[in-house]
Amino acid sequence: MYNNISKAEAKQLLSSDLNTYLDCIKYLNQNKQSNQITYSKNIFLPLTHICQNNCGYCTFKQDADEAEFILMNKETVMNNLQKAKKHGCTEALFTFGESADKNEIVKNTLNNYGYESMVDYVYNLSEEALEKYEILPHTNMGIIKRKELKQLSQVNASMGLMLETTNKQLMKTIVHKDSPGKNPAKRLKYIENAGKEKIPFTTGLLIGIGETTDDHIDSLFEIRKLHDKYNHIQEIILQNFTPKENIPMANYPEPSVIELLKLTVLSAIMFPDVSIQIPPNLNHDLINFFVLCGANDLGGISPITIDYVNPENEWPKIAELKNSLNNINHTVKERLPVYEKFINKKYLKEKVYEKTVKLQRQIN
Repeated sequence: MYNNISKAEAKQLLSSDLNTYLDCIKYLNQNKQSNQITYSKNIFLPLTHICQNNCGYCTFKQDADEAEFILMNKETVMNNLQKAKKHGCTEALFTFGESADKNEIVKNTLNNYGYESMVDYVYNLSEEALEKYEILPHTNMGIIKRKELKQLSQVNASMGLMLETTNKQLMKTIVHKDSPGKNPAKRLKYIENAGKEKIPFTTGLLIGIGETTDDHIDSLFEIRKLHDKYNHIQEIILQNFTPKENIPMANYPEPSVIELLKLTVLSAIMFPDVSIQIPPNLNHDLINFFVLCGANDLGGISPITIDYVNPENEWPKIAELKNSLNNINHTVKERLPVYEKFINKKYLKEKVYEKTVKLQRQIN
């Protein structure tokens, strides 16, 4: 079952008893290539909170008339990158609302800054991050065209987009009914386009938004299919929904820990060549359990900025994570936003490759 697991076997695994899971966990730990758990030291740069989607679980989006700012200006971005450099950050995480420049106010602000689109603006900021500060950009901006992906790949070390789920019925519910960009077919096409452009890519599932076990399996197999074809997926995030005040889904329950642990085991079996990431600030006291179940990455942890997607959940301290994981004979190692196996000229454009190789030497 551990090699080329089928959908039927995956479904059987997710409904198995404890003994079966203990066997799987034993297999995963006996066959680990490394006991190192990785993380990236980043700065989170939310360029705008304006977004075309209205997801039922989101606190990131802000309306233009209530937003703290419409679009972070270049001076602010550069000042933040300077701070990031001083703190040893190697990743600039550019995250913002999808199709923000369809909003007239954002569009006008972009024009005032001298740019035609968000893609052009992020390209320039990414180039500055690379050239001036030697920090590697990772952009997650929602769905854009393939030619725009190609443009950003010239100055980005990696990019990302959460698949979340393949359950298209959620487009009719409180979760995604006002979120055209969350159409699973569009998101899978985007991930495929990233593969065609040979972009090291991060994706994942959002657990607990109304999807089923079959949806989890289907989502993982769709990602597996794309990775088998293009070999560009570097990490899969298993992110648990957490209810927050003042969101439409405030009264939705969190997914169970057992459900998350089972999915971690399945994902680790299905993707022995891809890192499985568990957000540490959403599962602070359970990280050791997830690691034993196959998780091997903690994502980006910033020494200077909060998690703007989950602002109520603080990042854990690296020293605390090291002490905790040492108890189960694991170590914590810093990585770049692009994984080591993708640090070559097949996946990285020239100016990105040069900076990446230099930074890789520094953190090793």
